Amino acid sequence: MSIEYLHTMVRVKDLEKSMAFYEMLGLKERRRSESEKGRFTLVFMCPPGQEDGHNDLELTYNWDGDDALPDDSRHFGHVAYRVDDIYALCQTLMDNGVTINRPPRDGHMAFVRSPDNVSVELLQKGDAKEPQEPWASMENTGSW
Repeated sequence: MSIEYLHTMVRVKDLEKSMAFYEMLGLKERRRSESEKGRFTLVFMCPPGQEDGHNDLELTYNWDGDDALPDDSRHFGHVAYRVDDIYALCQTLMDNGVTINRPPRDGHMAFVRSPDNVSVELLQKGDAKEPQEPWASMENTGSW
């Protein structure tokens, strides 16, 4: 028996706002599917150069709202992405109003939340960066 990873799915309340968040992380829309009968849109996003469908994040948007979404999606766990420059990405996210819940104090790992409260882990590609301010002394905010 073999098994093959396909994608991670998260339900979103505001498709455009959620897509903008994941685009800040560097993901791009790979494909979109809309179901008039089911009244939902699926948007598959992936890192550039990884359009083979094996690294997709599926955003599921229900047209009539989604009251089933809890206020805190922490029970989901998290999605994780390896990034080229964790400090630069965290700065971009902060500059766009995203709270850095667990700052990259160690130059290696950070956590943020999407607009739908999904926990997103960011990991520095290769070796950890040297600790630097403001990250080294930044406190945790909220939960991740």
